[in-house]
Amino acid sequence: MKKYLRLLARIAAGLAVVVGILLAVALDGVDSRLYLREPYFEETMVRLREVTSGNRLDHGELAAGFGRARLTPTLNAPQDDPAQGRFRSVPLAGFGGRRGKPASGVHDDLFIKAVALRVGDRVGVMVGADALIIPPEVADEAVRRIAQELKLSREQVYLSATHTHASLGGWGEGMVAEAFAGGFQPGVRIWFADRIVAAVREAVGDLKPASFGHGRFAAAEFVRNRVVGRLGKVDPEFSYLVVKQDGGSVAVLGAFAAHATVLSSDMMEFSADYPGCWQRAVEAATGGLAVFLAGGVGSHSAVPGAKGFAGAERMGHALAATLLARLPQTAMTKEVTFGTVGLSLAMPPLNVRVSDGIRLRPWLAQRLLRAQDHSQIQVFRFNDVVWISTPCDFSGELALGIKDCLRARGSDAVVTSFNGGYVGYVIPARYYHLDGYEPRTMSFFGPNVPDYFDEMIRTLALSVAGK
Repeated sequence: MKKYLRLLARIAAGLAVVVGILLAVALDGVDSRLYLREPYFEETMVRLREVTSGNRLDHGELAAGFGRARLTPTLNAPQDDPAQGRFRSVPLAGFGGRRGKPASGVHDDLFIKAVALRVGDRVGVMVGADALIIPPEVADEAVRRIAQELKLSREQVYLSATHTHASLGGWGEGMVAEAFAGGFQPGVRIWFADRIVAAVREAVGDLKPASFGHGRFAAAEFVRNRVVGRLGKVDPEFSYLVVKQDGGSVAVLGAFAAHATVLSSDMMEFSADYPGCWQRAVEAATGGLAVFLAGGVGSHSAVPGAKGFAGAERMGHALAATLLARLPQTAMTKEVTFGTVGLSLAMPPLNVRVSDGIRLRPWLAQRLLRAQDHSQIQVFRFNDVVWISTPCDFSGELALGIKDCLRARGSDAVVTSFNGGYVGYVIPARYYHLDGYEPRTMSFFGPNVPDYFDEMIRTLALSVAGK
């Protein structure tokens, strides 16, 4: 009996050693080192100085063109044909609770929409997708083809998504991406990228003399802080650009900070949620193109006033009605000061946590996330307003500070999310140690990323704004 007990003790001790070694190999403390002294910051600062010193603005008469491409895939095809958008099945992206189930049909069509803008010899294109995000691999392929065919660089293509949680999935590899977007289907990436290229191609080919205006209105009744409720702040602004060709065609681009999650995980049909309702209402009233870009949704939820499609329609139509009432009073001009600039940000090592202070070592976290080590921010300037793109669910609370900074210097700012990279949620650092989905599960890169992004965005935006 004693021999048996000694053997068990040795086995237990051996297992404890093995477990200890595995934990030491797999786990580490959260990296809280000040970003100002880290190599990734120094690398980004070199590029920031380059792009700000070499950036120029063009002033002159505006030309604009509009394009769209249907993103909705055809389901129940006998075999997958990505080039034509035909698939046997495609999962919905957005909610992990769906467990990768395929879409059952189409409630309302999904689109990629593009507005091309030219002043002098400078061209920029703003693209909105009825999608959860624009995945990095899709963005890379689309931008590669756009550069090859249309001679536009990455900084000239401003990407965003509506963030609907009922769009096509299947585009991501790795445990995290597949949890939210279903099993990986390479053909979905081909179709998604092709649709972006098609919309941009049509917009660039449609360039005509045009005029431009912009505005904003408060819609606080439709948004709430989803991280700390009334203890936090919300960005209540609906911001818009209106572009009208001399021939009469019009496009409206709108940005709002409320998550497109009016439709729940029970919804198994493709739909653009409340942004789709907004777009259809504006297009019906104007006969033109409406493009929705998700704002600082990283800490903001929708308050639709009803559930399901009733809520999506109520919210989308109310936002459209307020916008449409303001369009006739929006000042328009043909003369535009136009600038486009992009900045590649080096990212810190991954800080994917298993508890508040313990993270997976970056090599292991990378196997789960397949995260990119660089991301992108962009700024498009139109006269006294700058639109800023981010590669994440960017917080509306952080956006408020950026807007205040620019307005104190005479410019308006709009911050949008999902620009073709994805680094998780970027929310105020003061929330980092809270439990929950946004502060814990989706804060991939550690406690310093919010301040790092905030500094880079402000510096780049102020430079383009000429402040």
